[in-house]
Amino acid sequence: MAMIFQNPRGALNPIRAIGAQIADAILAHRRISRQEARAEAVRLLRAVQIRDPERRMSSYPHELSGGMCQRVMIAIAISCHPSLLIADEPTTGLDVTTQKVVMDLLARIAAERGMATILITHDLGLAARYCRRVVVMEQGRLVEEADPLTLFRSPRHPYTKRLVAASPTASSRVEDLVPEGEVRPVQVRELPPPSPGTPPLLDVQRVVKRFDDGAAAVADFSMTMQAGESVGLVGESGSGKSTTSRMICRLIDPTEGEILFDGYSIAKVPARDFNRSPLRKDIQIVFQDPNESLNPRFTAFDCIAHPILRLLGMRAGDALRRRVEECAHRVGLPKELLSRFPHQLSGGQKARVGIARAIACRPRLLVLDEPTAALDVSVQAVVLQLLDRLRREDNLAFLFVSHDLNVVRMMCDRTIVLREGGIVEQGESRALFTNPQTDYTRELVDAVPHIDASAVLVPA
Repeated sequence: MAMIFQNPRGALNPIRAIGAQIADAILAHRRISRQEARAEAVRLLRAVQIRDPERRMSSYPHELSGGMCQRVMIAIAISCHPSLLIADEPTTGLDVTTQKVVMDLLARIAAERGMATILITHDLGLAARYCRRVVVMEQGRLVEEADPLTLFRSPRHPYTKRLVAASPTASSRVEDLVPEGEVRPVQVRELPPPSPGTPPLLDVQRVVKRFDDGAAAVADFSMTMQAGESVGLVGESGSGKSTTSRMICRLIDPTEGEILFDGYSIAKVPARDFNRSPLRKDIQIVFQDPNESLNPRFTAFDCIAHPILRLLGMRAGDALRRRVEECAHRVGLPKELLSRFPHQLSGGQKARVGIARAIACRPRLLVLDEPTAALDVSVQAVVLQLLDRLRREDNLAFLFVSHDLNVVRMMCDRTIVLREGGIVEQGESRALFTNPQTDYTRELVDAVPHIDASAVLVPA
């Protein structure tokens, strides 16, 4: 029996190379030499689509992207040929093509070895494509069970109906995701187009990022953004999306190139010094995992107040409390939850704290790095509606990094497709996903699972 955990960084040992961790599992349960275990670890890394597995054997978890860490966990789980595999959100951090490769791999292994699989997932499309039976749970109780085709086409329980209604599809609009009465109605207000000749808010010119080993994580990346515009960054895990967004946020330094924000050059300001720049408050980020990005020793109030104290110079007192409570109200976080620590909040509540912290200083550019990856579809729908409303109310520019192409299609005016650090295609989002011009983009679009899928890949 083996298990793939949802948070790979929490499950992997941070001070041991990934090759050694895979070999450890093999040596603990199989009669095999250490040399054979290392060779098997390389084969497993190759099987889960880790590029250059021989070199990656000596890498540590912090040197890998979230999606690559997830693939390492999958390699460990299947290393000893289990009879039962429990997969708890096994593809949360993966792009759609790698997700399909990994799930096809698990389905094939299950067929070859007679392995039973329990897939725990928020992705209804994934359940539709890969499961013979789907069990819906609410508050610890089983509320409905059926084959995927019956369940998703004719749900009977109200909770199942809400899940299906909240799942984004190729034609969804963000305001339609949640049934009426679930959240405050979204006031859709079209943002005025920029005047001709208006200089861009963000201008990235031929940015390159190389790491110490000489490998280029980002190569010759250029883009512009206007105030109020939403741009999506998509691509496979390791394509350079997070590296690009962190350079724009000035969390890491580019090797070459120029980054202009509101006409000011910020690329040459070292990342460690940018926090003292007056532009720091104008560029904020919502991280992928609030469990990692929220200080566990800070209450929700402290998390939201911290950037206000540091970047705006506001002192503790009634004015600070009112400002924090206003931010909490805007993201739908009840005031009574502000005294709680992160471990006392649900996933959706922690996501709201992360968003409230990011908007606390009223930024002009918000970078969203997989902000809903760990949320179930009903909470995701609420958070996406919240973000869309904030963008329209504050004329915020969004740089939206995501593996979920249906979410990007709904949330972004334009989309940029990255592969191996370079741009392969870009354009208006709906047109790009409806009529992709490159084989790679077409491959991404075709790999998206849908809840109306009837093909069952896990064998009887």
